[in-house]
Amino acid sequence: MSTPGAPAAPPQQPALKRVISSKLLILFVIGDILGTGIYATTGKVAGKVGGALWLPFVIGFVVAALTAASYVELVGKYPKAAGAALYAQKAFNVPFLTFIIAFMVMCSGLSSASAAARAFSGDYLTEFTGALPPTLVSILFILALAALNLRGVSESVKTNMVLTLVELSGLLVILAIGAYAILTGGGEPSRLGEFQATGTGYALYTSILGATALAFFSFVGFEDSVNMAEETKDPARAFPRAIFTGVAVTGTIYVLVALVSSLLVDYRTLAKSSGPLLEVVKAGGVAFPPKVFALIALFAVTNSALINIMMASRLCYGMANERILPKTLGRVLPRRRTPVVGIVFVSLLAVGLVSTGEIAGLGDTTAFLLLCVFAVVNVAVLVLRRDPVDHPHFRTPTALPVLGAITAIILASPLADRPADVYIRAGVLLVIGIALWGINKLVMKAPGEE
Repeated sequence: MSTPGAPAAPPQQPALKRVISSKLLILFVIGDILGTGIYATTGKVAGKVGGALWLPFVIGFVVAALTAASYVELVGKYPKAAGAALYAQKAFNVPFLTFIIAFMVMCSGLSSASAAARAFSGDYLTEFTGALPPTLVSILFILALAALNLRGVSESVKTNMVLTLVELSGLLVILAIGAYAILTGGGEPSRLGEFQATGTGYALYTSILGATALAFFSFVGFEDSVNMAEETKDPARAFPRAIFTGVAVTGTIYVLVALVSSLLVDYRTLAKSSGPLLEVVKAGGVAFPPKVFALIALFAVTNSALINIMMASRLCYGMANERILPKTLGRVLPRRRTPVVGIVFVSLLAVGLVSTGEIAGLGDTTAFLLLCVFAVVNVAVLVLRRDPVDHPHFRTPTALPVLGAITAIILASPLADRPADVYIRAGVLLVIGIALWGINKLVMKAPGEE
C-alpha cells in the first residue's frame, strides 16, 4: 500500500508502469477478497446466527457493495496509490485524521494476518499433523512470514492470478459437493431458516448484526485494489468493472458456500470448528480427499497472511519515510532492500495480536477497523463532490455513500453485539499508533530535526 496523503513523487523518479489490464485487475480484486474469511470464519458466523448462515453474508455483500461504489468513484477521480488515507486527506485536510485512517488500515492488515495464523494452526493443519499448541504454531507462522518478507518477496499480478485460481478451486469444490447433495436428496433444508436466538426481538436483531459484522471480514480486500491505480491501464474505466465484478463474484460464491455449509452441517458443529469447510467436505457424501481440501485451505490462509503482512510493513515504511512515524521504522536492509524495522515492528504487533484472541475475535477486529475506515470513505465521497476534476469518472448515486456510511457505523457500533475484547484490542492498537505519532512529533521539534 502506498503512503497516505503523500506528496507527488520527485520529478526524477520514474512513474509506475501501467501494465494491468481490466481482466487482470478483476482477478486481482477477486484474489484480494478470497481467503481467510470464508475458509476460517464461516463456522463462527454460524455460531452467532444459527442455521440461517446465508443471511449475514447477504447483508455483508450489500454493505460491501455500497462502500465499493464509493471507492470506485474516488479511485476514478484520484487514480493514485494511496487509498483511504489519500481520500481522507483530500476531503478533510486534517493530518492527524489521515494518520489515524492509515494506521487503522495497517492494523486491519495485521489483525487479518493474525486471524489467518490462527486458522492455519487449527483443524486444517491437524488434518496432517494431529493436535499441536495453536498459539505456538500461530506465532511460528507469523515469524516464518516475517523471515520470508525480510528476504524479499517478488510478486506480480499474474502470480496473484494463479493463487486466486487455487483458492477459488476450494470454494468450487464446496459448491460441487452442495450440488451433489441437492441432486441426491442429501442435507437438511430446514436448517436454512433456523436462528440461534429465539423469538423476534432484540436478541435476534443483535445476533444477526453481530454475525453480519463478522461475515463482513470475508468481504474485505477490495479496498486494497485501489493501490494498483497507478499501474492500471485507464483506471477510470477499468476500476468500476473490476471492483463491482469482484465483489459480485465473491459475494455470490460466499452466499452459496454459506447455504451449502448450513444445508450439510449443523451450525453447532460448524461453530466448534476452526476449519468449518472441511466439515462440509467430510459430510458431503463425495469421495473428495479431505487432506487435499485442507491443503488448499492452508494455501489460502497463508497467502492472505503474507499479503497482509507485506501491506502493513510497506505502509509502515511509507509513513516513516513521510515522517508521519519515527524515521527509524523506515530503515531498509542493505542487501535485501526490504524495510527491516517496519517488518519487525508489524510482525511483533501481529505476534501480540495472535496471543490475544481466536479467529472470531481477530476477524471481528479486522472488520471493526475497516468499517470505521469505510464510514470515513463514504463521507469523503460526499465532501469531495465539491472538488471537480477535469477527466470523466464513475459517479455513484448519492444515496449509496449515505447508506454505506450509515450501515458501516451501525455494524461498527455496540449494536452488533461485538465482544468487548474487540474494542479493547483495537483501542490498544490505536494507542500504540498515537504514541508513535507523539514521539515522532517530539523528535521533529528537536534541534536539527525539522
